[in-house]
This record gives sequence, C-alpha cells and structure tokens, in this order.
Amino acid sequence: MKHIFLILFALIPFSGLFAQNHDPEYPDPDSLDMVLDEQEIQDLNSGKAVVEESTVLEMLDKISTNSYFKDVYLDIDSSVMNVYGYSKYEVPVFPDSIYQQRIEALSGQTTIPLVFNTHVKSFIDLYANRLRTQSSRMLGLSHVYFPMFEEMLDKYNLPLELKYLAMVESALNPVAGSRAGAKGLWQFMLATGKDYGLKVSTLVDERYDPLKETVAACQFLQSLYARYGDWFLVLAAYNSGPGTVNKAILRAGGVKNYWAIWPYLPKETRGYVPAFIAVTYVMNYAAEHNLYPINPGLLLHGTDTVMVRDYLTFDQITEYVGVPMEDIRFFNPQYTKQIIPASPDNLCELRLPLKYALRFVQLEDSIYAYKSKAEIQREQIVEQVKEVSDSFVHVVKRGESLGSIAKKYRVSVSNIKKWNRLKRDMIQSGQKLTIYRSGAPMAQAGKSPKTSKSSKETSSTVTHTVKRGETLSSIGRKYGCSPNEIKKWNHLRSNNIKSGQKLKINK
Repeated sequence: MKHIFLILFALIPFSGLFAQNHDPEYPDPDSLDMVLDEQEIQDLNSGKAVVEESTVLEMLDKISTNSYFKDVYLDIDSSVMNVYGYSKYEVPVFPDSIYQQRIEALSGQTTIPLVFNTHVKSFIDLYANRLRTQSSRMLGLSHVYFPMFEEMLDKYNLPLELKYLAMVESALNPVAGSRAGAKGLWQFMLATGKDYGLKVSTLVDERYDPLKETVAACQFLQSLYARYGDWFLVLAAYNSGPGTVNKAILRAGGVKNYWAIWPYLPKETRGYVPAFIAVTYVMNYAAEHNLYPINPGLLLHGTDTVMVRDYLTFDQITEYVGVPMEDIRFFNPQYTKQIIPASPDNLCELRLPLKYALRFVQLEDSIYAYKSKAEIQREQIVEQVKEVSDSFVHVVKRGESLGSIAKKYRVSVSNIKKWNRLKRDMIQSGQKLTIYRSGAPMAQAGKSPKTSKSSKETSSTVTHTVKRGETLSSIGRKYGCSPNEIKKWNHLRSNNIKSGQKLKINK
C-alpha cells in the first residue's frame, strides 16, 4: 500500500520546489515529510544549496589556475562576436521566461529532455554570472576537445550534447583530479576505468589520455542507457553509480524518473543534471550573456605528438631537448612517475610544444643514449653502495696461502695484493684480507693463478678515457684495482671525475 502511495505522490505537480516553470513530474514537497525532515525539505527548495554541494565549484576553481591561457579572446576579437553591443564588463540578466524559452528550443534539438527549474537557474547564475572567467576558459577549451568528443559520440550513436558532460565533470581540465580519486576529462574512478579498458599501472594512468578516456566514457554511457532508457538517470548513474540510482528508484516506489528519485539521491548528484542543463544552455547562448572563448594557448594548436620507442625519463627529455619540465608534466599527465616505459614493441605517445616536438624527432636517437644528471647521481650512489657491499674481510687460517685464498674466491693473487697493499706473498694466521666479490677472474679456471714477483716487474700502464656515467669504482672493477689506487696514480684529491678525462691505470 505504501509503494502505491509513493507512486501516486511522485506524479503530483510540485509547485513548491519550483517557484516558476517547474517540471510537472517532480514530487510534491508536502508528501516528502514522510521520508525527509524539515531541514532536508528546505535544502531541496534551495537552488543555491545544491550548487554549493556540487563538485562543479571544485573543478571550476582548478581551471582558474591553468597557466597556459593567453587571457585574450580566441582568434577573433570579442567586438566581432559582440553582436548585442554589450559594454566590456556588462553582465546580462534575463527573466525566467527567456531562460525557459531558450532551453525549450535546445530541448527540441536533442533526445535529452532539457528543462528549466530553480536548480537549473542557480547553475546558470554560477556559469553566466558568478564565474564568468572560468566559463570563458571552458569555451576556449571546447575548441580543443569538442571535435574529438563529437566524433566519438557520433561513432557510438549517442547525443552530441553529452559533450557538455565533460564540462560538468572536469571543466575540460586535462589534468583534473577529484578528492574522491576520479581522474581526467571524464573523471573515471579506478575500478570503472579498468572495467572500460583504461589501463592503470605504477607508471601509466590512461584515465589521463583524452582519446582513450573519451572512448571509455562513450561505452559507459551507452551501457547505462541500455539499462535505464532515460538520459537523466544515465547522468545520475554516471555520477554516483548504478547501485546508488537503483536504491533511489526503490525508495521512490519503483518510479524510473530522475525528478521522481531526485530527493533520494546523494546531495552531489542532485546538482548534477541541473548543472548539465545549465552548462548546455550557457555554452549555446554565450554571446547572449556577453561571454566569449578565451584562447587556451598551447592547448589549442601549440603542441604535437611524437612516438617514443625506448625507455625515457622526463629528466632526459628536459635536459637534452630543452623543453620545460612543467610542460612535459602538464601535457603528459598519464606518466605518473615521469617515466615513459616505451619499447620497440610498445610505442608510447609524448605530447610536446611544437618547437620541442620537432627537436625531439631530430635528436631522437641520441636522446635515448643520454643520461640525465639525476641518473648519473643515482648511478654514482649505487656504485658507492656496491663498493662497500661488494667487499668482505677474510681472516687467514693456519696453513692458507694467497694462492689457496685466491682459488677459493675465484680472484687473482695480484688483486688480493693490490686490495690489501701487500708487497710480498707472505701472510700469517689471523691476518685480515679485504676481498672483492667482483674482482678480476682467474686466467685459467680451476688452476692456481700465477703469483707475481713484484709489482714493478709485472705492471704496465694504460690510459683510460672516462665515459659518461662512469665512476672510480666501476673503472676499478674493470681493471682489477681499487678507487684509492686510481686516485694515487692520477694524483686525485677526490672521487669526482668527468666525461672525457684521461686516467692512468697500472695493470
């Protein structure tokens, strides 16, 4: 009986919630006191409250910090676009009847049933009045992303107006991330993104790939419409998840209508569809509100994509090509650790400002071989750690000789003498000898190495040219000597060496 009653009141006109031009299928507030307290009913009647509880404000705030905008109008002067003769800072305001008329006209051009009500009006005020600069920036970014959005929406036979959904989700900020963990233009959560083919690993997050995420969004919207057959329910489920929408439908008595289940949705989702309607309206009637697209700078026509075919770090690119690190990070947010895990079998895209993209192509082969300062520093630290961890102390036992010890550890007698600065072959029980695991191998496996008569008689000098990334430790291991010996032979006061430096090595 209760379910029947809920269905009946859900169909009663709700004149209290919408003071003007209300949707006829919205539930009567007098009936809501059965499930909502007085404060909740007041919140439902407050369009402003719905705006403040929406994540739209968070996303619009983030786009205002984007440094790539030129703060000039896009391509053509606003005076040409200003067909209504507005003054520069004039903010037009219209009666509700005009808003309703324009939205009805838009609704006639799509299968999405756009309507006007108090909450839609509150979001129109947000986009057209309160945050005008951010709306102008979104207008500029629409020239960047809408052509791709429309192509994919058309491919999946979806209403082209769904392109405005990305404005609600991210304000078209390509590096957008929410407090809940959603990422990218279409704000996919991790699990949902993986469900629709977006790969997320330690190094790569495809939720930041505009094309791949747009394809995933189209597939997700298509599957939601197959389930609900109602675009507003689809939008609500896109925002809060199908499970949340299904629960709201049950609480509303089984009525599959967005406005009927609206009071039972999370606060954020209550503003989701009104925000979508409002931004659709403002973007289509921008000139009427004295709003014009601000040039998004490099984001529009100032970048190009190159294919990377080998492992690269952002440090290598910025040092060798000269591209600013902040540019690489902004245009390639999918590489979360600033590492591009490319290989000949796994080509990766890299987006760069035009002049740097050309330079990358010209220098590509040498970029892969280049080691950044950070890499060299890391290798030097590793070498120092290896130098310590690679050695150990052998305590001579009674009856042992340098030959038997050398054979045991598969190193040469001459190296043991060098490592321990021994002038003779004589050793005694209890003596401590430093042995390096990576010492020079024996000349003939299984045979005792030949002992040297003296260092002067058997030594010869070679000249080693230091290569980029080499250290005294790595050079010492190559020639079977210690870093201190190299320093002594070359009169070095520190361990610092540089590429191209000549070093004398006594073998």
